[in-house]
Amino acid sequence: MLRTVKPKNARSKRALQAREPKEVEDPRTAIFVKGTHTGEKVNGVMKELMALKRPHAISFSKKNTVRPFEDASSLEFWANKNDASLFLVGQSTKKRPDGLTFVRMFDYRVLDMCEVGVDMFKSMAEFKTPKATPGHKPLLHFASELFDTHPRFVQLKSMLMDFFNGEVIDQICLAGIEHVISISLGPTPPSLNAASTTLQASSSAASAENPASLPKVHIRGYTIRLLKSGTRIPRVELTPMGPFIDLTLRRHQDADPELLKQAMKRPKLRKQEVEKGLGKKRKNLEVDEMGDLRGRIHVGKQDLSKLQTRKMKGLKSGRDDMLMDVDEDESSAESDGESEGGGRRRKRQRS
Repeated sequence: MLRTVKPKNARSKRALQAREPKEVEDPRTAIFVKGTHTGEKVNGVMKELMALKRPHAISFSKKNTVRPFEDASSLEFWANKNDASLFLVGQSTKKRPDGLTFVRMFDYRVLDMCEVGVDMFKSMAEFKTPKATPGHKPLLHFASELFDTHPRFVQLKSMLMDFFNGEVIDQICLAGIEHVISISLGPTPPSLNAASTTLQASSSAASAENPASLPKVHIRGYTIRLLKSGTRIPRVELTPMGPFIDLTLRRHQDADPELLKQAMKRPKLRKQEVEKGLGKKRKNLEVDEMGDLRGRIHVGKQDLSKLQTRKMKGLKSGRDDMLMDVDEDESSAESDGESEGGGRRRKRQRS
């Protein structure tokens, strides 16, 4: 384990603060590690998955002697050094050929692991179709009830969601969704397809169940095309993009209950505060029906006569008095003119 490092300057302090836990975590960084022996199929799968994971992916070019299920100290060291929380280890042996191991970390310690075997692989280069833009967040589709009921597939679903998930977003733009990754299962055995199967019942039998009896996992990649439909909702067409991968479940390691409890821990918020979106209660803040945050400001009584305004002739003090005097003078002048005109008329009549 790395020793605790104290920041020596402001730059190193900001770097350490960026690694601190957050309520909304940053995108997970995945490290792709090659074992001592990797075949062409494993190298191709890791290359394609790294292309889908970019830019949050780190590849180790050299081969490493790493056995995640026996000794995970190397993974913990790399996770702490590179600030990574996901690993994909490729290893091919005589006993377990074409193997991939998904490793998930928490606090730079191994949380859980899932090993799969690659049965079939078809790269994106074999599909002469347009490809998605690197770095775009994919749309994940899980097409089986076992992803919600069987503990092995529940773990695999959670692992793949963390692997392909990018930044946390509040809104979705349809034009920004360029590809979809469909994950389905092969023919389900009758023992697993029963309507009465639950997560608790299947978890007791999962330990004694042979992984070879579980259905295969099919991963397919498609690009999305939005076409005109004559209505507000566009017509969606899927075009095969690749990669096409068939996986078989092998060994796995469940998360430690105490470590999983720490990983799932979230800040305590009241239900009303969660609905309002205010978190900790704040004074004079409320959320209206449209979801906008509004604040109320209390100020003292103001004397508007001392308010500094633009200097204009019409706003000068005493302007009203001057206007009143002018009006009085005009009215008096008009009355005098009328009286003089009446006198002249009388004089003319007398003459």
